[in-house]
Amino acid sequence: MIIPVRCFTCGYPIAAKWEEFIERVKRGEDPKKVLDDLGIKRYCCRRMLLSHVDLLREAMYYTVR
Repeated sequence: MIIPVRCFTCGYPIAAKWEEFIERVKRGEDPKKVLDDLGIKRYCCRRMLLSHVDLLREAMYYTVR
C-alpha cells in the first residue's frame, strides 16, 4: 500500500527517498541513474523502490464514504 520505511532485508531507511525517486522517473529519467544519484547501492534496497506499486490512492475510494 505505502512504501515501507525501511528495507525489509538490510534495514536501510528508504521511505525518505521515495518522493524524489518517483518524481524523477515520471519526468523520464532512467531509474538506474536516479537510484545511483540517490545513493541506493544495495540491490535489496533498489528492489524495494523499483518493485513498489502505490495502491494507497486506489484503496482510499473503498474506505472513505
